[in-house]
Amino acid sequence: MEAISFNRRFQTRAGAGLKHAFRSLKYRNYRLFFMGQAVSLIGIWMQQVAVSWLAYRLTGSAILLGIVVFCAQIPVFFLAPLTGTLGDRWSRRNMLFGTQMLFMLQAFILFLLTVTKIIAPWHMIALSLAQGIINSFEMPTRQAFIMDIIDDKKDLPNAIALNSAVFNSSRLIGPAIAGIVVAIAGEAVCFAVNSMTYLASLLALLLMRFVSEQNHSGKRFLDDMYEGFRYVRRNRLVRDLLAVVAFASFFTMMFPVLLPIFAREVLMGDSHTFGFLVSAVGSGALAATMFLAIRTGIEGLGGIINFCIFSLATAFMLLAAPPLLFTAIILLALAGFSTIVIIASCNTIIQTVSESDKRGRVLSFYVMAFTGGAPLGSLVAGYVSDRLGAPLTFFYAGLACLIAGILIFFRRRGKRNWA
Repeated sequence: MEAISFNRRFQTRAGAGLKHAFRSLKYRNYRLFFMGQAVSLIGIWMQQVAVSWLAYRLTGSAILLGIVVFCAQIPVFFLAPLTGTLGDRWSRRNMLFGTQMLFMLQAFILFLLTVTKIIAPWHMIALSLAQGIINSFEMPTRQAFIMDIIDDKKDLPNAIALNSAVFNSSRLIGPAIAGIVVAIAGEAVCFAVNSMTYLASLLALLLMRFVSEQNHSGKRFLDDMYEGFRYVRRNRLVRDLLAVVAFASFFTMMFPVLLPIFAREVLMGDSHTFGFLVSAVGSGALAATMFLAIRTGIEGLGGIINFCIFSLATAFMLLAAPPLLFTAIILLALAGFSTIVIIASCNTIIQTVSESDKRGRVLSFYVMAFTGGAPLGSLVAGYVSDRLGAPLTFFYAGLACLIAGILIFFRRRGKRNWA
């Protein structure tokens, strides 16, 4: 009888915890946004895999592949302050609707060029650049839009965590589907599927109600942009968190460069080994989103960020020792978990403390920090691993994280309530 009673209590608590983890879905607008993102993000990841494969298949050039990826990333870094300012002056819902339409058109053009077999390298570079420009409008606007569709500010951390969960789930599902589709039907089908998945996000935006709309401030555009810069410069907490995001992004982007080398030269494996390592990072990231979703508020997030920097340092430094595949998977899962907790927690605190009329501009700096660290991390990881090998690169990355964790600890001593 006691065992039965215990099982019932356990099931009740587990059910309540699971329900609590998805509490933001009680808001109609966020629920629509969540479902639209769940569909469209799978298509986006399918297209990313297919574009990379097509670029390499057409030319066999790793340089072209790098240029394509670079063109899709670099506009966001330079244009985010401009587009974040527009997000505070215009309707964010309308801006998102326009970007989804442009994304759909970009994917459809890519489909037409590929299915007619007239696709050329310069087409891919131009379309990747166009995607990057559209992304520079979409990313800060989407980040700020989450606050507009959550009625109770206390549920913002949960909404951001669920949004991250959708992103990381699609990162696991989309590439797996793309690999099968490309092998059976070719890259063009992935582009067509991605174009159609944007219908889900467009429909979700159309069905939303009572979304707060931005009004023109009456100031000049450049004055608004400078006001956002001045706000970030004077806010010590926001500055600290942006630095942490840039730091975490820098080391996150080491994974695509180091993991293939690590799988082949350290673990003496093949593509299946590489797949296990990538999945380990993704699984850790997905677990992190659920951990954050279950939390009830932002209290203590500053300490959690600091702790996860130390755990990231531990994972990296232990990867420097010759590991077994099993231990490498565990350490990479820990690294993926720590990275997402750091980045998502910083996002949550920044959105919570930022003034509503400046949130788009503040989040544009968040996007800059996140996207700016990525290409630099890839570049440094490739250079260092080419000379010292992947294990030593991981070790020095861990040492850098350890030093950063200590500095952040002392930085927080005079401002303990980081959240």
